[in-house]
Parts: sequence; C-alpha cells; structure tokens
Amino acid sequence: MRYSIEEIDSRLIAWFRKTYLPVGRIAIFIVYFYFGILKLLDLSPASPLADALSAKTIGIEYAHTAFIILAIFECVIGVLFLFPKATRIVVPLLLAHMAIVCSPLLIVPDHIWLQPFVPNLEGQYIVKNVVIIAVALGIAAQTKPLKKTA
Repeated sequence: MRYSIEEIDSRLIAWFRKTYLPVGRIAIFIVYFYFGILKLLDLSPASPLADALSAKTIGIEYAHTAFIILAIFECVIGVLFLFPKATRIVVPLLLAHMAIVCSPLLIVPDHIWLQPFVPNLEGQYIVKNVVIIAVALGIAAQTKPLKKTA
C-alpha cells in the first residue's frame, strides 16, 4: 500500500492534533514535578540563584522557606496539568510562577548574563521557559469556552 505525500501529511497532522494535549500536559507535569522534587530534596542546581534573588528581594533569611514554598508550588502546578478540568486554574498559576522564576533576568543579571544577550547556563535554563509558556498557552487554547446559563 502506497500513500501519497498529502495522505501521509494529513495522517501525521491528525496524529499530532490527537496527541498534542496529553503529551503537552505530561511534559509540563514532568518538568514541574521533577524540578519541584529536586528543590524539596535540596538537590536543585538553582539554589545559588534562588539565594541571590532572595537576597535582593525578600531577604536571605527567608530564602530557604521561599524555596520550599516554590518547590511545593511547582509540584502542585505539575500535578494540576494532568487534569484537564484544572486548566483554567493552572495556566494562571504557571504564568505567576514564570514571573517569579524569570525575574532573575532583570533582578540579578550578574548571575544570568555572561555579556549582553549571552546567558550563562542558569540564564539558558530561564530562557527555555518561553517553550513552557508556549505549550501552556497551546493547552489553554484547546479549552472549551464556558457556556452562559439561563
């Protein structure tokens, strides 16, 4: 059986449409839950950056507590992405989280940039969040609109 390029293209697109939501949800769950657990186990390579951010914002004496809260927040976001009915709740939580974790780009730039527009490894770790935001927005775009009640 031979398929034309158009038939293969159509089948692939149909498969992508069918699998995008579950794959996107699982991907965000893995990233958020995994990074949250690393923080809870005090194994996160982001700890020094978090300390620097805390020192500039809430005070270094609150860094550990804030890091634990952030870790739990990340785990909760990850788990909530597994439940389609939680989309309206979890996407705003993710965006709030992104505001926090992307803030070092501006607040502690000496820990992020090697030179203008050249991030170090921690900076690259932050910049990749653009992809997570895009996936989350793609998931949110598939949410069915609320219906008006009489």
